[in-house]
Parts: sequence; C-alpha cells; structure tokens
Amino acid sequence: AGLEVLTLFAFSDENWQRPRPEVDALMQLLEEYIAREERELKEQGVAVHVLGERARLGPGARAAVERIEDGTRGGERLSLNLCISYSARAELARAARLLAEEVVRGTKRLEDIDEEALREKLYTAPWRDPDLLIRTSGEHRLSNFLLWQLAYTELYISPVLWPDVTRHVLFQAILDYQRRERRFGKVAA
Repeated sequence: AGLEVLTLFAFSDENWQRPRPEVDALMQLLEEYIAREERELKEQGVAVHVLGERARLGPGARAAVERIEDGTRGGERLSLNLCISYSARAELARAARLLAEEVVRGTKRLEDIDEEALREKLYTAPWRDPDLLIRTSGEHRLSNFLLWQLAYTELYISPVLWPDVTRHVLFQAILDYQRRERRFGKVAA
C-alpha cells in the first residue's frame, strides 16, 4: 500500500490497571508474538521500534522488545512503531522534562523552546506526523494516543474490532483518506 510508517497502540499506560492475570497474559502474548514474527519482519525489511515507558515492562517483555528492535534494525521498507506502556500525556510530560533539564544544564535557552524543540523530544521525532488514524471498534476518541502528533491527522472510524481488521478494512480506510482534501488549516485554492 506504500506505507512507510505504521504505528500501533498495543498496550496503554492505563492498561497496567487491568487485572494482573490479564496483564501477565498480554505480556506473554507480546513475548510470543516477537519470537514468532521477528524473522519474517526482518526478511520483509521492517524496522520495529517500541515507543513507551519500558521501565514498567517485566524482564522477559523488556528483553523481547530489545531483541526485536536489535534484530530488525536497518530495515528500510517499513518502520513499525509499537506503542507499549504508552501514554500521550506522559510522553508530553517527558518531553517537557527533557527540555527543562537542558535549560537547567545550560545547553538550551528558555527562549529556544518552541513547537519544534518539543517535537524533537517526542518518541516519534524520527518520523513525520501521521497522515491517517484508523480508530477501530467504532470508538470516537483518541484514548491518550499521539495527542501532539495527531493535530492534523485525518481520522477514519471503523466499527471493526482490532483483532478482526483485514487487508480489506485497511484498504477501505486508505481509499477514504485518498478522497479527502488536506488543508492543514488553510483555505482551498
């Protein structure tokens, strides 16, 4: 489909509040997925990046995350970003904290903090903002996902639950996106 970057919200920071057996099962699933898919992702030229608060991951999940990132490093066909233990609000607070630390150290002046300076501290700094957000399960909310990055992203709401998303659903969303006129706050010519 010509996608260069695909970012998936796999496990939110809020998901840690779920019952412990469910969280453990999801972390086990993460480890199994990585073990099963790493080789094919590498062969397909996919570079996997995990965005989020890794310190909360258990040793097995953290090792699996590091293994898939190392094993797929250099992939040039697709950047696959997995948001795990991720919260957009926490990401913004982290970015502000990193900028404040630079000001305290004297490596950045307060007046140099602008939108670009903040953007450079986000997990997604290496990539441009998303063009399209596909929101599954018919929900009409962002659920604390990429709040800064989604400012001018086109939204596509699908009633399909995430586990049931097919290639057809993906292409429906892309075709819908292609029919849109993106103005980024400007008036059409």
